[in-house]
Amino acid sequence: MTSVSVFRGFVHGRCLPLFTHQSQLPVTSVLIGSKKLAYRSNGLRLYARYSDSQSARTQDLFTSRLQDSMENLPKLVEDIVQTSINTGPRGAIRLAQGIQAVIGVGGEWLAELSQSRNSPSGLPSQLQLGLLSPLYLRKLFERLGATYIKLGQFIASAPTLFPAEYVQEFQYCFDRAPVVPFDEIKSILREELAGPIDSIFEYVDPTPLASASIAQVHAARLKGSQADVVIKVLKPGIEDVLVADLNFIYVVARIVEFLNPELSRASLVAIVNDIRASMLEEVDFKKEAANIESFRGYLESMGLTRQATAPKVYPEFSTKKVLTMERLYGVPLTDLDSISSLVSSPETSLITALNVWFGSLLACETFHADVHAGNLWLLRDGRIGFLDFGIVGQISPKTWSAMEVFLGSIATEEYESMASALIEMGATNTDVDSRAFAKDLEKIFSSIQACDLDTEVVVATATRTDTNATAISANLLVDERQMNALFLDVVRVSESYGLRFPREFALLMKQLLYFDRYTRLLAPNMNMLQDQRITIASNRRTTNRNIY
Repeated sequence: MTSVSVFRGFVHGRCLPLFTHQSQLPVTSVLIGSKKLAYRSNGLRLYARYSDSQSARTQDLFTSRLQDSMENLPKLVEDIVQTSINTGPRGAIRLAQGIQAVIGVGGEWLAELSQSRNSPSGLPSQLQLGLLSPLYLRKLFERLGATYIKLGQFIASAPTLFPAEYVQEFQYCFDRAPVVPFDEIKSILREELAGPIDSIFEYVDPTPLASASIAQVHAARLKGSQADVVIKVLKPGIEDVLVADLNFIYVVARIVEFLNPELSRASLVAIVNDIRASMLEEVDFKKEAANIESFRGYLESMGLTRQATAPKVYPEFSTKKVLTMERLYGVPLTDLDSISSLVSSPETSLITALNVWFGSLLACETFHADVHAGNLWLLRDGRIGFLDFGIVGQISPKTWSAMEVFLGSIATEEYESMASALIEMGATNTDVDSRAFAKDLEKIFSSIQACDLDTEVVVATATRTDTNATAISANLLVDERQMNALFLDVVRVSESYGLRFPREFALLMKQLLYFDRYTRLLAPNMNMLQDQRITIASNRRTTNRNIY
């Protein structure tokens, strides 16, 4: 089996000459060199003319860029001033918190440095790198809070972009979100719901069901109806922190693009704006409630309420910072033992989940864009439960039509169709050589097929002390490095042809990778993209879906 490093070397090493055009070679210098050899008497004069013309072109380019920069300077200053005004005093507060975080982590580093200075084995690499080492940088991110914890999660999820040591260390950002004391949670509930919480809830469990970087979830029971609910509470100060941090990142991106206009081709500011809008939407629970209601409406209109559901929202007990929802009981799609006890055919349940999700892509205003095992459950009544609609996406019929062709071409290994679909999806100002593009895509997928994805089903057993019953659970381990390598290599090769994909493409690919893992676990003999029981169709759009 070929290792991942060999695969990467194949894609990023040997294939690179395929993406290098002859026009990029220093042909002029070679010709000049031959002229100098053939006509030695005129060599100096020819070189002087060439140098003069080059100098003139360089001067013109510099003058043009300087003129463009001067024209863009007022807009840059205006953006910086407006962003600073929008940030307000919280920017200064956030700066002080940042300095405090650096001092705190720096103090830890100095303390360990002094202890290890006289060590016979020398200083560990973690100490030599200081605050830029994986350990101390991760500690700094955790102290800086939600924005940087999410950035750490991005680093942990992108092994092809960052060194392995950083990827491994930042895995801790997924499970080390600090828990907010229950007294603070109660205070937020009283303020947001405008009254004592015991007038609304029979009880609220002080121990959280989950604590993420921006929110904390508690189990509760409503008075009167006695309905079991969960309360999702925005952590205190998170919104101010996000606004200040994201505005700072935006200003830095604007300045960097101003100093290096070439980076504007990479749409750096547009990417930062997209990240900022997405993260700020996550802290507005009214938008999440609207996403849930839209999905529930889709299920009802399509007659799918017996197959799947999403939590009912209690709007009278919800605000921008508090979301009260029906509590669903079930198990993740990776819990084989529990799934087998609930349904006779786990494969059928997976097919239901796939059909419901695929149908929502165009029949629903938004689609669920985070279907990891914690958000996709098999419920006790046999239905599929979709949870947590904080991250959603929207896709146009045109993009999905091209995406369908792309998915079909993966299954059939038709690389020219795959190239055409990617060209249709990607925005470009240049003509793309589809045949050359198809050959490069074939090299990527052929190398993946040659080494195959490392997949392992890990079965664990545990004995309950009260009943002596043995529970069996399974988890699917897929080499994340290979999965990310495949996706990023497709994007890189596409970008070498001038293509830029919409955000929805990345969101869709991420969800399809999740479903591919569930298929390997629950229905290993099923081809997700070719099975006739799975409907991947673009004609399910309802009349209330906006077309854009």
